[in-house]
Amino acid sequence: MTSYLRTALAGLAFAAAATAGAAAQAETVEVEMLSNADGQVMVFKPAVVHVEPGDTVRFVATDPGHNAQSMPEMTPEGGKSFEVPFNETKEVTFETEGVHGYICNPHHAMGMVGLTVVGDPSANLEQARQAAKKAPGRAKQRFADYFAQVDAQ
Repeated sequence: MTSYLRTALAGLAFAAAATAGAAAQAETVEVEMLSNADGQVMVFKPAVVHVEPGDTVRFVATDPGHNAQSMPEMTPEGGKSFEVPFNETKEVTFETEGVHGYICNPHHAMGMVGLTVVGDPSANLEQARQAAKKAPGRAKQRFADYFAQVDAQ
């Protein structure tokens, strides 16, 4: 085997290992769908999660009667919408940086809302904040609290 070929193969092996290492470092964060937690009703716990592009959020159907679905007006450009069916646990991988808002459809007005912040939130932070101001009922106040957490990061 020539020296050039050995060097080329070593380079390919290094690139493959680096790529595999990056994929292996992707994280999974759990978000529970709950009827009651910490003195509040109808919540995602935690309600705000911070992940990096390529990380996964596992929505866990801890209590029955809940789902999770993305809000188009709070999804960054190029981001994928998602829906976690009622009473099911499902993993969603986030690739697009920005703020991804989601709701439990039947409990939206009761404030069952959440945010996944992927990498740098600035991609759609103001757009998402404006959409949150139009949320119904208790959701508007909870979103305001959650955006305050994003601002504090």
